[in-house]
Parts: sequence; structure tokens; C-alpha cells
Amino acid sequence: MSDVSAQVRDFLVTRRNRLTPEAAGLPVYGGAHRRVPGLRREEVALLAGMSVDYYVRLERGNLGGASEAVLESLASALQLDDAERAHLYDLARASSGGRRRTPPAPGRVRPSILRVLDAMPGTPAYVRNGRFDVLGANLLGRALYSPVFESPLFAQRGPVNTARFLFLDPAARDFWPDWDRVADDSVSFLRSETGRSPHDRVLTDMVGELTTRSDDFAVRWARHDVGFHRSGVKHLRHPVVGDLALPYEAMDLAADPGLRLNVYTPEPDSPEQQALALLASWADVPTTL
Repeated sequence: MSDVSAQVRDFLVTRRNRLTPEAAGLPVYGGAHRRVPGLRREEVALLAGMSVDYYVRLERGNLGGASEAVLESLASALQLDDAERAHLYDLARASSGGRRRTPPAPGRVRPSILRVLDAMPGTPAYVRNGRFDVLGANLLGRALYSPVFESPLFAQRGPVNTARFLFLDPAARDFWPDWDRVADDSVSFLRSETGRSPHDRVLTDMVGELTTRSDDFAVRWARHDVGFHRSGVKHLRHPVVGDLALPYEAMDLAADPGLRLNVYTPEPDSPEQQALALLASWADVPTTL
């Protein structure tokens, strides 16, 4: 079985197992004697309006050639959210030999993007790729993420990578007070990225490394959860300015597929804005905060 077929199988099985007949609006047969934690294959087939044999074929990893109508029926039957639906379509394209997305070259950000970062001196900002490699940051962004940039993990091996820091450096649990949620979000994004870029060997190698070296990562990776995580609030515990609750926006760069600009935007006159002003002073960052 190919890697993509295995991803399809495991994704569909985990989505099926989490959905109970009650939640799907189906009568429950078998009671305590049911041998599956969620829906049976025939129940998914019924909900999706397809034959059991065809659904079994899909669940074995044979998504190649499935029509949009079939994928939509499957997504509806399994009650997939937007991120899960996008992941299903990514897997279908990969199964069909769809066009590969070439990952951005490590360590390269266009000069114009670097100028954009530097033009926001009072706002922490950085650019990363889908593997969580930090490819560029302004001075305040580097100061905010100083525990990551200064990690011994990257003393002799680059680039700086927030996923490796998260799972392989014990200091990550101090930097992110809500470490479990950050870990869940990071793994779900990486799982989505493997669907978008199934032929990215560097990504595959990194996932293999983290699975081998971190039980916390391996457990989360086996769940096959996916997510977008485009905005929200990040809770950080900085060694200089203490606890922060920073709203963030994560924006894909249209001209640079695979790259994402992350910007932290504290509320005006908030304790977080005052803390960032102190951090900018500590790091000797020119700012108008």
C-alpha cells in the first residue's frame, strides 16, 4: 500500500470511528455487542448513498477517480468540517496523481517580503513554511520568539523550526503555558500539510523524526486530525516580559505558495502592548508602540 493510500485509509477509519449512529441519525443495532467504536462501513455507505463495496474500496485508499459528488457525499456522511473536507480533496488529488505542489526552498524569502517584515517594527511578525521552518522574522518577532531562536536544537542545525522546538526541547512547555493545545494545533496543521504536499520528502522525513523521538507527537499524529488555524490568541510565557495573550493572524502569501505570514496584534493600550513595548526596548528594537 502506498503512503497516500495508507493516509486515505487511516483518515477515513478515524473519521468513521469517531461518529456514533446516534450522532449520524441512525438506529442503533447490536447495542453493547457492536464491535466498532463508531459507524460500521455499511452505515457510512448508507449515509453517503453508495454501495458497501464501493465504500470499502474507498476506505482501502482507492480515492483516485472519485468524483466531486462522491467526495461531497462522503464528507457529508462523515460530518467533516471545512479543514477535514479540504484534506479529503487533497488526498483524492494525490491518489489521482494530481499536480504536485513544490515546497518553498528552505531559507529563502523574497527581499520584498523581508522589507514588509521590517516595515512593521512595532508588531512581532515572521514568515514560515508548511514545515514550520521560520524563514524570516523582524526584530520584535525574533525577540518574542527568543527561546525558540536560542534553542540548542538549532545551534548546529537549521533552519529554526517551531515544531521541532515544541516537541524536542523541554523549554517549549515553559514558553507555551497551554502546551497541549499548541501541540494539538501544530500536529493537525502538519497533517493537513502532508495532504497538500504528499511528495515533500523533507516534510516526510521531519514527521518520521518527530514520530520516533516524541511519544507526544506520535500519539497526536495517529489521530489524523487536521486544521487550518488562521487566527486566534497565542498564550506565551516570555522569560523577559512574562505571560502574554496575543491575538494573531496567519496569512498565506499568494505569490509564494506554501509560505505564511504570522503577525501578532495586541489590543491598543492593553497589558500585552505595554509588554511588547518593554520587550522592544530590551531588544533595542526601533518601534512606535
